[in-house]
Amino acid sequence: MKTDAAGRPHRFWTWSRTWRRRGVFVLGAIITGYVAVGFAVASNGAQAAFQKTMSFSPYLALLITPSALAASAFLAHRFFPGSQGSGIPQAIAARDPLHPERRDRLLSLRLAAGKIGLCLLGLLGGASIGREGPTVQVGAAIMIAAGKVSGMGREPGLILAGSAAGIAAAFNAPLAGIVFAIEEMSRSFEQRVSSLVLIAVILAGVAAQTVLGNGTYFGTTSASLPGPQSWAVVVTAGVIGGVLGGAFSRLVIIIMRRAPTAFGGAIRRRPVAFAAGCGLLLAIIGIASDGTTYGTGYEQARDALQGTSHLGWAFAPLKLLATLISGICGIPGGLFSPSISVGAGIGSALSTVFTSTPAGAVVLLGMVGYFAGVVQAPITAFVIVMEMTNDQAMLIPLMASAVIAYGVSRLLCPEALYHALAEQYRDPPSPVVESTPG
Repeated sequence: MKTDAAGRPHRFWTWSRTWRRRGVFVLGAIITGYVAVGFAVASNGAQAAFQKTMSFSPYLALLITPSALAASAFLAHRFFPGSQGSGIPQAIAARDPLHPERRDRLLSLRLAAGKIGLCLLGLLGGASIGREGPTVQVGAAIMIAAGKVSGMGREPGLILAGSAAGIAAAFNAPLAGIVFAIEEMSRSFEQRVSSLVLIAVILAGVAAQTVLGNGTYFGTTSASLPGPQSWAVVVTAGVIGGVLGGAFSRLVIIIMRRAPTAFGGAIRRRPVAFAAGCGLLLAIIGIASDGTTYGTGYEQARDALQGTSHLGWAFAPLKLLATLISGICGIPGGLFSPSISVGAGIGSALSTVFTSTPAGAVVLLGMVGYFAGVVQAPITAFVIVMEMTNDQAMLIPLMASAVIAYGVSRLLCPEALYHALAEQYRDPPSPVVESTPG
């Protein structure tokens, strides 16, 4: 048996090195969970601060929102290129094993810190953005750093694990994290990294639950469909969600691909001015909607689901427009929560038509239909919504609505949003890095 100078067997060193690597990986997953929770708490605080400011006068948004978006776009453009938008396209692009150099450019801890800070700045300004997509990029960056410290290698698998852990902790929904990794990030099940994903999701989930408890994102609902006659709303929610979600994705992809050359390249040359102009439009929409279109839309979706408020017919289109503007303006921020909020608005409006069906059930169907239409990941959509509400009685209707929405969305937008937007990060770095919503 081989031994070292102290007479210890070689097997000891192999065993010790293996467990050191595993220990660093475990620590990375736990850190991802706590960072996601801290990000959530800070996001809520940022939105509360903005709402408190608006209580003095809603017209302050005409100054605050353009200024905040311009500042966020400037800092992202100048100091954190690659932090713009969701972060999911960046994580997808960084998984390409043929171009490992992208990982340092798109998944550094410095970029992750900038992502969080600038996303919070956007929320302080009332942008219609979410934190869940950015948490994917942050989680992937943390796991890549942990892999480098431990010498673990297998970086594409670590990106997948970190992305899944980020979603699991952000929504406090571990199953959603696993499904997201399989369906959206990799578009296939990779057996060799499945254990990494499971372990990272479990540890990040445990870390999140030590702070948040074993609660659900939108509370608990017991909504259900009263009978087969109510299935008309399943089809309707799926079709409308697919049409609007597919149209949204198609429009985002078109804008993001043409923005660098639009108006003679003016948007590319003046990203800060463009962001300020977008901020002014967001402020006008926010004033017109009585402040309901600002931020993630979490409160509006929760209140509609729990029946404490009704979202009018104008909410969904205005929130959709606000999310579109926020997504293309060049600041960090995702579209998970805003999209779910738009879906809740669709469901709330449909509940006035399908009066024989419980309003909570219709809102759930609207949420999953539109979300599936946007991301074109039907399993992820209904699993996230189901886990966020702990309503298993709606499982089959949610599945059906998600599949219908997915099919309709594909007719309007053949490309999956995040994978289409990842293409811009597969090119060599340019002086200006455009934004991607998510």
